[in-house]
Amino acid sequence: MNEKEFEHQRKEMVESLKKMGYIKSKEIEKVMLKVKREEFVAPENKLNAYLDMPLPIPGDAVTMSAPHMHAICLSVLELKSGDKFLEIGAGSGILQAYAREIVGKKGKVVGIEIGPETYEFGKKNLERAGYKDVKFVLADGSEGSPEDAPFDKILISAACPDIPKPLIDQLKPDGSIVAVVGSLHGDQQLVSLKKTKDGKTIRKNILPVIFVAMRGKYGWK
Repeated sequence: MNEKEFEHQRKEMVESLKKMGYIKSKEIEKVMLKVKREEFVAPENKLNAYLDMPLPIPGDAVTMSAPHMHAICLSVLELKSGDKFLEIGAGSGILQAYAREIVGKKGKVVGIEIGPETYEFGKKNLERAGYKDVKFVLADGSEGSPEDAPFDKILISAACPDIPKPLIDQLKPDGSIVAVVGSLHGDQQLVSLKKTKDGKTIRKNILPVIFVAMRGKYGWK
């Protein structure tokens, strides 16, 4: 499939997500039209890049989320220009690319991936796609990134037993975390946590989801 055919599929995907109500802003529409999803999938899945379904990527039972889930997470995060953003379980790197486009040159994007094979895959994807100013780290994301904190927005793209305290501590006042919280096999919720100016937290369940487990000190053993 050539570049024009991929571009056509990308436009069709975005139009479909808009009609279904997943894409809620011009900003998200713009970045999902710009970032080439085919550059972030495994080579054997390139022809399936724009199907609205999770796709396997290199690593131990790791998947790349479906496009509608990326749109949902971006909507709930409410990223804006200049934000400092952290993603835990950065996987293929595609959400890092979306975030880089939204936060702009004044913002900062940090991705942490715990699996070495997945990390190498995501890092190479970002570099090949031209996102060389994304900080992509091989580490235990459940402990966050103290050297880059505090963050305006944090996304946990894997199911955790609960939102790790270090990540809440690394969040700025008026900042927010979007996380998948729940058991290893079902009963998972996409959760939004907002930190008030006085350091209190307000949580809200968004919708039921199914994600792979977060590993690490504050993840599932």
